[in-house]
This record gives sequence, C-alpha cells and structure tokens, in this order.
Amino acid sequence: MKKYITFKRFISQALLIIVIIIIIFIIRNWWDSQFSPVSPNSTTKVFVIAKGSGVSGIAKKLKQENLIKSELAFKIYVKQGNITNKLQAGSYKLSSSMSLKELVENLQTGSEDIWVTLIEGWRVEEMAEKLNGELKIDNGEFLKKAKEGYMFPDTYLFPKESTVGYITDTLRKTFDKRFTAELKSKIHSQGLTEDQGVILASIVEREARSDKVRTQVASILLKRFKIDMGLNADATIQYVLGKQVDGGWWKKNLTREDLKIASLYNTYLHRGFPPTPISNPSLSSLEAVANADSSTPYLYYYHDSKGNSYYGKTLEEHNQNVANYP
Repeated sequence: MKKYITFKRFISQALLIIVIIIIIFIIRNWWDSQFSPVSPNSTTKVFVIAKGSGVSGIAKKLKQENLIKSELAFKIYVKQGNITNKLQAGSYKLSSSMSLKELVENLQTGSEDIWVTLIEGWRVEEMAEKLNGELKIDNGEFLKKAKEGYMFPDTYLFPKESTVGYITDTLRKTFDKRFTAELKSKIHSQGLTEDQGVILASIVEREARSDKVRTQVASILLKRFKIDMGLNADATIQYVLGKQVDGGWWKKNLTREDLKIASLYNTYLHRGFPPTPISNPSLSSLEAVANADSSTPYLYYYHDSKGNSYYGKTLEEHNQNVANYP
C-alpha cells in the first residue's frame, strides 16, 4: 500500500510538472509572438504621441492603430527595459510590419516633427523669431503672410520641413476653428464687428493676465469705447514702440513722451480702436470680449507690482489706487 501511495504521489507530481512546463511553454510562445509584426503590410502611418502621454495611453493608441498585438506586452517590455522616460512626444512614421522591438526603438529616436509653442499675446514678430529658431523659417516671408491677431497662439506639431505658407495656414485655420459662430454672435451683440472684437481681445490679452481680470478689463474698455472715451491702453503704445534695446518687444516702463507718440495706434491720442490687432489673443481673451459687460460701474483699472488688480469708478479713485498700491 505504501509503495502504491508513493507511486501515486510521483505520478501527481510528474503531472504537475508537465502542466507547469506546458503553461511556461504557452506563456513563452505567447510572449515571443508579441514581438513579431502585426502584419506584413509595410505601409507607414503617422503616429503622434502627445505631450504628457503615459505608457498606458501610448499602448492603447498603438493597439487601436493596429501597430502592436498587445497593450500588456508593450507595457511590460517598456517597463523591464527602463524605457518609460525615453519615449518622446512627437510624430513618428510607423508600420504594422515593425516588430515590437523596432517600434519601441523608433519611439526613442526622435520625432519626425517639432513641437513649437507660440505664446498668447505675442505679436507676429515674436512668433517669427520663435519659428525661425525652431524651424529655420524666413522671418520676412512669415511677416508678409501672417495676419496680426489671427495667428492662434498654441502648441503645434510641425513637420521639420514646413513651409511658411503651411505654418501660417495652420495658425489661421486654428484661429477660425476656435473663433466659433457662438463667439462671433456674442461679439455682434456687443455692438462690435468681428474685426473690432479681435482688436479689443488683442488689447485685453496684453492688459490682463487672468480670466477674471480679462473680463473686467474687456468690460471697462468696451464701456470706454461706447461712451467715446479714449481707450488709454498702454499696450497699444508698446506695440508702436516695437523692439527695444534689450531685445524685447514690449517696453516695460512707458514715459510721458511715449504717450505722445504720433500714431493711429496711440489710444491716448486717438479715440476708438487702433487700425489692427496689436497681438495674437488667446481664446480666453476672445471670450472675455464676448462676455464683457459694458454696464460695469468702473472706468479705470490698475495692476500693481505684485499683479493685483484694482478698479475705479472715477479718475480720483483710480489715482488713489495708484498711490495706495505701488
């Protein structure tokens, strides 16, 4: 009986070992199969990794694009190889005929395109300088084709060989997409044309920095416009003065003489709006104009050195704010 039990135990252990070997064999075959291409189709497609994308998001998108067989295998391979932080944002030309190893190597070698961030409130000259530094475009050609106020500021992914025409078209199309029919309708209801709305938004962009302050400044400037009071916006003077000796485009401290400069953009000397926008506004500034309240009790705004904003109903209140909050 003892020998029978021993033999039975041996058989059980042997079967367990065989099962374990079979499972290991299946897992090994599955793992190896994940490294092979999804298909023999070598046609490439553009795959974009957005900034801030995590491994899980990248894996999911690769699977959706039929570029990998398994999200799990991709994540395990990347983690085991300490590759997580080496995957770069950008666009890549990938195909289903690439093995998992080839595909991951491609995602580490550098993007086919270049990310370019164009800051809200920049004038077209500043955009030209940035684009020249990143893509080596011709500044003069860009300035001829770019339309101030309508080059939407955002982070873009441009091909390395982008033409100036392609870039300006992209910026303008993005603006047209963001400047919705609803926004246009609201601007019309303010008694403004679309172009006037963009001009006012470009001033608001330079005169305010937070959403709340933008709406307040837009309301005050709209009220000034409607009562035929000068806009008296420093940013329009800065626009006229142009590039400074320090390389910047917006003079920080204006003098009394600056406020007397002869120009239609001088909103201290000329009432109404300047001839064109003075910067390229954000969606937030366009919305501030669309939602402005011209019945605001205030006619003046002031920002202190710490970035706090104060409002006055009269010139006397305004001067008091300036004196109280340097």
